[in-house]
Amino acid sequence: MAFHRHTGPGSYTVGTMSDRFDCHYCRDPLQGKKYVQKEGRHCCVKCFEKFCANTCIECKKPIGADSKELHFKNRYWHDSCFRCFKCSTSLVNEPFMLRENNKVWCSNCTATEDAPRCKGCFKPIIAGDQNVEYKKMVWHKDCFTCSQCKQVIGSGSFFPKGDDFYCVSCHEHKFAKTCAKCKNPITSGGLTYQEQPWHSECFICSNCKKQLGGKRFTAVEDQFYCVDCYKECVAKKCAGCKNPITAGFGRGTSVVNYEDESWHDYCFKCTKCARGLANKRFVCHNGKIYCAECPKRL
Repeated sequence: MAFHRHTGPGSYTVGTMSDRFDCHYCRDPLQGKKYVQKEGRHCCVKCFEKFCANTCIECKKPIGADSKELHFKNRYWHDSCFRCFKCSTSLVNEPFMLRENNKVWCSNCTATEDAPRCKGCFKPIIAGDQNVEYKKMVWHKDCFTCSQCKQVIGSGSFFPKGDDFYCVSCHEHKFAKTCAKCKNPITSGGLTYQEQPWHSECFICSNCKKQLGGKRFTAVEDQFYCVDCYKECVAKKCAGCKNPITAGFGRGTSVVNYEDESWHDYCFKCTKCARGLANKRFVCHNGKIYCAECPKRL
């Protein structure tokens, strides 16, 4: 009796019968014929395929006695049917993964299928690909482009706006505020004066050119002056103390004007008795200021 053995779950032996046996199922004599022995029973090849053979999970056909059979977790395949569901590569003697619907996948297709998908081209991003990640989304580096100019942003700076992304240049032209002085976009920082935006470097003293952001200044006919330059170049000189009259700076905020001269309110006083005359009656005598009473005593 010549035979060969199929191992695994439900193993069986195939051989050529030299002794006198009949098929367990159809009772045909097996002497001189190929037969199959399974679970202590002898049967002809035809009955084996009809009653005993495992069914290939891929093609749904019986796995005959002459076929090579592969099995995994109580599932059976013809060796010719044991192929990657995705790329059809034979997986005999190759690593594989059993996935949904009893489909087998090669390791390469498994890695590709499980890889994250690019938000731009929707293709998988596999290990080694350069990519950009933002808020749990991922792109191939070359797929991460500006929504306006369509140029690749890649790993460069960008500005998100809803579902769109803009490169620095497009964001400046489309969304950034415009400086009241130079009319160029304000991309970062800046300040606001009288509801108008300014670059910090544009909001400067008209005389010394120092930046005025966060500092005291005075505006005169659309020109801005720091405290020192206003005192030196713009402010009127008090006819009393001869110092600059800087309304809003230092002591006092009121100014007294008479004819072509000006005074600090606290400097406008009677020449003789030194009484303060701001908002009071006064007399000008020989170019000097007096209260209403003192000229009578001269």
